Amino acid sequence: MEIFFIDKRLESIFSKVLKGSRLSKEDGICIYETHDLIGLGQIANHVRRSLHGNKAFYIYNQHLNYTNICKNRCRFCAYARDRKEKGAYTWSIKEIEKRLLERIDEPVNELHIVGGLNEALKFEYFIDLLKTVKRVRPNATIKAFTSVEIDYLSNLAGLSLEETIQRLKDAGLEMMPGGGAEILNSRIHEELFPRKIGHERWLEIVRAVHKADIKTNATMLYGHIETIEERVDHLITLRELQDETGGFSAFIPLAFHSENTQISHIPPTTAMDDLKNVAAARLMLDNFDHIKAYWVMIGEKLAQVALSFGADDLDGTIIEERITHMAGAKSAIGLTKDQMEDMIAKAGFEPVERDSFYHPIN
Repeated sequence: MEIFFIDKRLESIFSKVLKGSRLSKEDGICIYETHDLIGLGQIANHVRRSLHGNKAFYIYNQHLNYTNICKNRCRFCAYARDRKEKGAYTWSIKEIEKRLLERIDEPVNELHIVGGLNEALKFEYFIDLLKTVKRVRPNATIKAFTSVEIDYLSNLAGLSLEETIQRLKDAGLEMMPGGGAEILNSRIHEELFPRKIGHERWLEIVRAVHKADIKTNATMLYGHIETIEERVDHLITLRELQDETGGFSAFIPLAFHSENTQISHIPPTTAMDDLKNVAAARLMLDNFDHIKAYWVMIGEKLAQVALSFGADDLDGTIIEERITHMAGAKSAIGLTKDQMEDMIAKAGFEPVERDSFYHPIN
């Protein structure tokens, strides 16, 4: 396969890819620095197609953001509220059941459940939440709680990390999303989310979750105050943990939305940067099977393009997502199965509906 590169530095990266050699930190920096977007995209697309051919995955999923009351109040978050603040909410178990039943006739295969750190909620609330979801939706996978929430629940229950994970697993937890990592870096932690767990604790929790045979996703929030080097270090850290545990299912680059946050002066990410992050993920994370283009954050149209820049998954229908839309996302609140399939097909790919573990649904 021959590719003409405007940026000749990409030739050595492509050579490494063809040989199956792992890319270095310097290669990662080059990926972010290059203006040869088409050349970069062709390399990432080569890897993507070698893994998944012409298939592009999606899932029929529903989001349950059970509370927006959160004690951490991270500077980059537009979702969190204090308890008595206007717009603050917490769903009772009865309200969660009602929301599940409202869509009971839809073929939902996954419940994505995350929320704030609400100090008014007891540990048993979370056990009841999981059991209620499993009772109402016995055939759907429960993908719930970030590592930040797991750390909080462990402290709340007075249990060890391992005991906490087991209690949640016994109640119905089957998978975890990848949020809460943001950028695995102490400088950024101190500046943007000092009350949230640091990157060492995040890695410790993910390690324990993987050891408990629970798959997780991994994420990176980009487009705020991080440097290119910090992005690459983040990807390499995830790659190293995946070498160790093999427990990551997919990686999702998350474009930062600054509207209604404490750092609202930061401009939106560009299409160039969004596509570079997808390509960088596909090339640097050689031990990850799947890279998602999260259409909620980058928009439906750019997500279609991202399928040719290394992404093989558009996540899902994402019914009733709240967190990104509170920060100014202009994407739809949710898409239908037909819209997902149409979006993939018109990008030139074969739509494959999947479950949480990438088994095709016929």
